[in-house]
Amino acid sequence: MSQEKITQEFIAPSVEEAVEQGAKQLGLSADLLDVEILDPGSRGLFGLGSRQARVRLTIKGKDAVSSPRPVAESHKPKAEPRNEAVKMEDSKGEDKDPVLQLAKEVVSDLLGKMHIEAAVVARHAPPSDDKDRDLVVVEIQGKDLSILIGKRSETLNALQYISSLIIAKEHGEWVPLMIDVQGYRERRERQLRVLARRMAEQVIHTGRRQNLEPMPANERRVIHIELRDHELVTTESVGEEPNRKVTIILKKE
Repeated sequence: MSQEKITQEFIAPSVEEAVEQGAKQLGLSADLLDVEILDPGSRGLFGLGSRQARVRLTIKGKDAVSSPRPVAESHKPKAEPRNEAVKMEDSKGEDKDPVLQLAKEVVSDLLGKMHIEAAVVARHAPPSDDKDRDLVVVEIQGKDLSILIGKRSETLNALQYISSLIIAKEHGEWVPLMIDVQGYRERRERQLRVLARRMAEQVIHTGRRQNLEPMPANERRVIHIELRDHELVTTESVGEEPNRKVTIILKKE
């Protein structure tokens, strides 16, 4: 396939599916595509008023594919009128970390393209177990940002997924990433802790392992921490990113 710039739009029930279908149809891996979210879509209420997600995929030029561009040039927020409201703030002692800087620039650039006014801060968080890596946490603060979360956090997860793809392409390897909006993830964490305890009880009663749905690293971390001191069950992460998931099993006697 020619490496000239080609732009095409794709529609699917979710942003992730639209990107996956588009990449498959174009015969390219997702990291060779620039992704623009035109509409995050919505499942509606009880199936009514649902709207499919729509993305625009652009095949990167030959130079972009063959050699990654410098971070400062590739994802420096463009001088668009609304982009000026997106502020990047450095966490104390971490302002020179290249991965954090890349994460902030990528998320800020995407917010600017979505015409979202917000402040962006990035920091490191410790991994959930010795097999995982440090988590990069990007916090978005501002007014009226509920649009970034969406129903069941679908929009937020889509933003996190797209950001992860771009960061992985620029950094050269997958970076565990969590994007939070005004403390939403903290509320989600409480729900995950309840889920972890409930699934642990099922494992104890049935004697069979329970496989949870694929989760991003930040959500897996919550499950691991909640059950790490449990007397009867233990947890492990299985699979490859971005489809890695937690399995809950009985401890061996």
